[in-house]
Amino acid sequence: MHLHILGICGTFMAGIAAIAREAGHRVTGSDANAWPPMSTQLEALGIEVMRGYEPAHFDPAPDIVVVGNVVTRGNAAMEYALDAGLPYTSGPQWLADNVLRERHVLAVAGTHGKTTTSALLAWLLEYAGLAPGFLIGGVPQNFGISARLGASKYFVIEADEYDTAFFDKRSKFVHYRPRTCVLNNLEFDHADIFDDLASIERQFHHLVRTVPRSGRLIVNGADGNLQRVLDKGCWSEVEYFDRDDGWNARGDGAAFELFVGGRAQGRVHSPLAGRHNRSNVLAAFAAAHHAGVPVPTLIEGLAGFRNVRRRLEVFGRARGVTVYDDFAHHPTAIAVTIEALRTQGPGRVLAVLEPRSNTMRLGTHAGELAHSLRDAELCFVYARPDLKWDAAAALGALGARLHVHADLDELVAAVCAAAREGDRVLVMSNGDFGGVHGRLLGALRA
Repeated sequence: MHLHILGICGTFMAGIAAIAREAGHRVTGSDANAWPPMSTQLEALGIEVMRGYEPAHFDPAPDIVVVGNVVTRGNAAMEYALDAGLPYTSGPQWLADNVLRERHVLAVAGTHGKTTTSALLAWLLEYAGLAPGFLIGGVPQNFGISARLGASKYFVIEADEYDTAFFDKRSKFVHYRPRTCVLNNLEFDHADIFDDLASIERQFHHLVRTVPRSGRLIVNGADGNLQRVLDKGCWSEVEYFDRDDGWNARGDGAAFELFVGGRAQGRVHSPLAGRHNRSNVLAAFAAAHHAGVPVPTLIEGLAGFRNVRRRLEVFGRARGVTVYDDFAHHPTAIAVTIEALRTQGPGRVLAVLEPRSNTMRLGTHAGELAHSLRDAELCFVYARPDLKWDAAAALGALGARLHVHADLDELVAAVCAAAREGDRVLVMSNGDFGGVHGRLLGALRA
């Protein structure tokens, strides 16, 4: 079968492309933009990516068009497909129909930590010899690819609450029908499609409704918003983490004592920094245990985990300055990422932020950003031309630590002028940020 994927360079759709290719299908795709790591993943798989959205991309006509949620009515390729009567579906629906049926699906949902927890869960199952399939919104370094079909009944998926497609406004995760479902946390996000927190909670409850009676929900016991979701109705077994009667950690830092139901299970040494990652570890442990992995194997497997690309990843070093790349784009994620970097040793933290997500550009979280950046010695913010708010005014509480630039070259020059030996430059964006990471290293070396 020939699949043509519209929006193929998004993290989810690139994963669909990889799985379809592995399953023996011919895969082509179109997208307006492409950047690593997904562009390089598609190239390595030999999948043809066409620039833009042109009707000519459907020559020869594919058997089915798989439509990403970046595609809207008015898109030239989509309008042609509709006029020509080409069969089409969404990425989540294609995955549900062709891959997930009759699999034991382990889904990881939540505002934060989905990618890291999904990658860790897939790795723990792999370490235990269960050979899972997976689709993750990033590239786990243990696997070197964001998605694979797998050789067993187990399939791990990052369960996103964003909408499915222009013709299906339900959250993606309602298509997956998990038997093991992690609910990591819940905050307001995606202001472009959700009116308020209650509307997101409603979608999470739709997900809860799809988990079978014999399945299991793995829930953050410290999150009141998730408890409110469960209070709407729950028909499955529930197991908590970050709670004394569930999976819990005692101790500070990356080394801690693991407790399950109040009983000590052993000493854990995690390669992941930050208290948020400790919660991610507990969630992944509980989910993998539901699939039958013994606790000692979980503890052993964690030691060999290598995180996802762009999660506090060292991009390079120059002149004694280390440049990090991170995907953080929500105030909570920004705050815990800075906190995690501080636990990794001395040296100033210079935060470099691109408010790029739809929610960030709308200014929904503008009032929270100054607080989330408070632990950085210096803060450099890129005032994109499409920002709907005044970054300098909104972040004024940071005082002299704040530097706002509307020009990327000026931002790079300002960071390099301020940086000194031993500093950690933390670049945060959910896009390519105009290649600013490489530009910073180049300028520092020069």
